[in-house]
Amino acid sequence: MYIFKNAWKSIIRNKGRNILITIIIMVIASSTAISLATLKSASDIVDAYNSKNPIEASISMNREVLISSLREGDKTQEEMINSFNDIKGLSEDEIVNYADSDYIKEYYYTYSLGVDAKNLTEATDSLVKETTEVKTETSTSSWGSPFNGGKMPPRGGNMGGKTTSKKTTTTKTEKIFNEKADNGAFTLIGYNSYEDMKKFVNGDYIITEGNVSDDFNSSNCVISEELATLNKLKLNDKITVIDTNNTKNTYELTITGIYKENTDSSNDITSMFSNSANEIITNTNFIKKMLDKNSKLTENITPTFILKDKEDIESFSKEVEDKGLSEYYMVTSNIEEIESATKSINNVKTFSTAFLIITLLIGGIVLSVINMINIRERKYEIGVLRTIGMKKSKLSLQFMFELLIVSLLGLSIGACIGSFTSVKVANKLLESEIKNTNEEYNNISKNFGIPNEEDKGEEVKQVNNRNRYNFGVANINEVNNINAVVDIKVLLELLGIGVLLTLISSLASMISISRFSPLTILKERS
Repeated sequence: MYIFKNAWKSIIRNKGRNILITIIIMVIASSTAISLATLKSASDIVDAYNSKNPIEASISMNREVLISSLREGDKTQEEMINSFNDIKGLSEDEIVNYADSDYIKEYYYTYSLGVDAKNLTEATDSLVKETTEVKTETSTSSWGSPFNGGKMPPRGGNMGGKTTSKKTTTTKTEKIFNEKADNGAFTLIGYNSYEDMKKFVNGDYIITEGNVSDDFNSSNCVISEELATLNKLKLNDKITVIDTNNTKNTYELTITGIYKENTDSSNDITSMFSNSANEIITNTNFIKKMLDKNSKLTENITPTFILKDKEDIESFSKEVEDKGLSEYYMVTSNIEEIESATKSINNVKTFSTAFLIITLLIGGIVLSVINMINIRERKYEIGVLRTIGMKKSKLSLQFMFELLIVSLLGLSIGACIGSFTSVKVANKLLESEIKNTNEEYNNISKNFGIPNEEDKGEEVKQVNNRNRYNFGVANINEVNNINAVVDIKVLLELLGIGVLLTLISSLASMISISRFSPLTILKERS
């Protein structure tokens, strides 16, 4: 208690010096608060982006290996197509096997299948091969007898008759086609859930009429605006798709929505129609019914695996190869895309971290220097206290208490200033992300034909209350809250930093006091 009272009296006695120290600590504290708040806000933004854009891995064709293999032996185009057809496609069982991994959090896959329909022209990836066949027909005519009305052969001629030859040339066409390509006028695409429909989630496809049915066991579909316009189709109309291998197998679909492809992703000026013009979007179960009825149909299954961590991509690739993935396939990911998207925010984090380190380093040095000057100025006081019997440890503790009291005062003022300023800085940083998140949610809802949160009506309220649709978009309340910027964690960090700086700067005084001799100090004073 005596040490604390003596420390307080010393603070009052040396107002000017302690006010200077308070101002320095106040500046350090406010700068530190801003750095910590900005760092936390940037981390929240990155975490929010990563939560709505997880690390995805997919299996695609390894073009380099494929082309290298097809070029071996100087193959013809027909031989290349036949070799490509021999490559086994991915099956559902294989995808399930690959997904059974410690590196995978979840997975999904989509089906696509080529189908035909009436009054549409098919455009396929095919080669027409023509072969010419020449046939020679030989016939023999006999000379008749004058007694039965025939003619006699010419003098010296053969009585057996006359032989003639006739050549016939026929041309035969044969279609050599890529069996893995969609062999049909339309591409039927099946999904398992809204979350799987990434083109709608990302805004590449947008519903203009109706909606995407949430019944993924029905015979419903959505079609493109172009297809609807060409065929004068509207909502609730029924369309019939035809099995390309067996035209007797027909299937009926009800149109629940009409979509358009975003113009940004369909800018080919050489084509009259977009790439999605002939895409009919339905569910996986509908396509499986078609496959069950005709096993000769060739479907294309596209898997997407959600990884637990971006560091797992190489391990997962190796595991998939060990499980038997063909050399013609490879594992790809969206890691580069995510890192590129969060690069600017990560730069903010790096800047905040560097600024925090520099602030603490300079602050610690300045406080240490001031404290050393303080010790030298109070050398005589130290000598007197040591002479009357105060131990070095208690004396060092008194000086540390003095600095700690001043530091806490400076920290409190600096924390208030820093907190007020950091809220503005962090909110400015978050403003763009909050706006983009709101727009993203509303745009995705619009893509599916679902009313957004700004619309009124009981139906909208029921949908929002059920919270049925989040599409993987991060909850903006997690980053739209002041407590996420300035909270107890930040205050505790500030307190810890203040104590740390006090101990570092007090260390110099402790060393100086331990080296001082009270008799030498008093002798120098006299």
